[in-house]
This record gives sequence, structure tokens and C-alpha cells, in this order.
Amino acid sequence: MDGAGRLARSVRSLGPQADLRAAAIGAAMLLREHAGAYLARRKRKRPVRQPVLDREPPNRFIQTIERYLPRRVGLVATLAILFGSAGFGIVKGGHIDEFVAVMDDTRNALANAAGFRITTVGINGRKQLTQDEVLAIGGINGHSSLLFLDAETVRDRLKANPWIADATILKLYPGRLQIDIVERSAFALWQENGKLAVIASDGAVLEPYVTRRFLKLPLVVGKGADSHAHDFLALLDRYPQVRSVTKAAIYVGERRWNLRLKDGLDIRLPENDVGNALAALSKLDKDEKLFSRDIVAVDMRLPDRLIVQLSDDAAKAREELFKDKKSKKKAGDSA
Repeated sequence: MDGAGRLARSVRSLGPQADLRAAAIGAAMLLREHAGAYLARRKRKRPVRQPVLDREPPNRFIQTIERYLPRRVGLVATLAILFGSAGFGIVKGGHIDEFVAVMDDTRNALANAAGFRITTVGINGRKQLTQDEVLAIGGINGHSSLLFLDAETVRDRLKANPWIADATILKLYPGRLQIDIVERSAFALWQENGKLAVIASDGAVLEPYVTRRFLKLPLVVGKGADSHAHDFLALLDRYPQVRSVTKAAIYVGERRWNLRLKDGLDIRLPENDVGNALAALSKLDKDEKLFSRDIVAVDMRLPDRLIVQLSDDAAKAREELFKDKKSKKKAGDSA
């Protein structure tokens, strides 16, 4: 049947309509492609419009500056303003020390990385101070580099400490630091207004307090005693019999000395010719056992006499003795 013609007839009868529909579809597709291509070309060729700014004509002064000033001067000026503002903020906020510390740490870190780290420290001459104390006083720590270490600054810091009389700083590259110090020695204890301190022979206060290791030092008391103690104690050392029983030397009125003995006896020395007074005092104790007598004070301030003040008990006993002698004398006269 198919070959006889029914299918053939139906195809022949629909042929013109199918051709027209296919032609219409093809024309539409071509038109769409041409339209898309045309729009794409127009879009590529269309110039981009820049927004138009309503600007005033530039000032002549500004034009002159822009013409003659070097290029990028504006950038430099801006950076200068920024750094200036930062510096002002550091100063105004009181952060200068912190900023300097950060900069020092930074440059020391760079120097240490380059091989200038302090690896060995030698310290000679220390007796009272420990090695860590010496390094701390000099401002030397684990971040310090030998390259940027200021030997003069370290020396000044060390000498500012009362225990250190002098210091020598030697830098041995690449990483050794040698410190030689001369320490002061504890000389005496000084008391003023009820406060005790350890002093050196030149009167410098070494420590504003007293530890057990300094309790055996001689004691001087009074204003000015710190600076005059060396000469007086050297003179007192010539008379060991007096020095051995002395508890404290008291500077009176910044003019003369008193001695306070261990048993409480006060010796009032003259302002001048102290050496002869100490010699006489030593002889009196040797010959008369003066320091063992029942007395509370010996006044040697007058050049032609020695005044002895008895204790209350000794004074009463002496008074009773005189009364007894006087009554016996009266009884004898009446007989």
C-alpha cells in the first residue's frame, strides 16, 4: 500500500505548506543572527561618555606652583605631615621612652642577626655586687648588641651607682664584653633623724638600710657625721683602749664629737686638740680605771679641768659620806 500511493498522495498534497513554514523559520533565524551581530558592533563602537564636571578655571598661583615645583613634592609633603603628626602624638602622649626603646630593640635585633650578639661577659673587681646587678646597672640585657653598645654610657651608668667608684668598659668584637669596676667599701653606719644607712669612707651613702652583714661597722651619729667620720675614726684608732669600748661617735652641732661608750658613759670631747684629749682619756682609764667608775659623763671641753658627773646612786652615796664625815667632825669638836 505504501508503494501504491496513499502516502505519496498525502505528501504531495502537503508539500507547499511545509516549504513555506520552513522558509519562514529560516528567515527568522537569519534575521535574529544579523540583528545580534549588528547590536554587538554598535556597542563596541559606541564611545564611553565621561561625566562632565563643572570646573572653575585653575588659579594662576596654583598653576605656577605646579609648573616650577619638582614632581612628587606633594607626596613628600604629605608624608612629612603624617610623620610630623605621629611625632607630635608620641611627644604629647609621653611615649618617647617607649618609642626609643622600640627603635633600640629593632637595631639591636638587626645587629644580633648580623653576628654582633654579646655572647661572653667578663666582670672584674666586684665584691658586694653580683654579675646580674652590674649588668642591670649598666643597662645591658639579652637584647643588647656589641655593635650598638655605647661604652661611655654604660660607664656613666655604673659610676652613678654609689657602690662603684670607677669602671672601664672594653668591647672585643664580635661578641665579648669586658667590664672592670672599682667598688667602694662599707666604712661605717650613719644615723641621722633616726634613720640608719651604710656609708663609704668618703661619706657616700651605699645603702639606705642596714643588713646583718654590716652590723659590726662603727656607728656615727648626727648631721655632717657622714663626711667627717673618716678623719675622726682614723684618729680614734690610735687609742685602741678608748676605741674598744666606744659604741658610737656623735657629731654635735657640726663642730665637735662626743663618745657614747658601751656601758652608757658619755665623753664630751673638746672642739680642738682632740688627739690630746683622747690620749688623756686613755691614760686616765689605764691609771684610774675611769671607765669602770660609777659615773655617767666626763666633760673634757674645758682645757684646764676635767669635769666628772656621777650617777644618781654614786652622788647619793657621796652625799651621805660627806654628811657622815661632817657629823663626826662636829661630835669631835664638841668633845
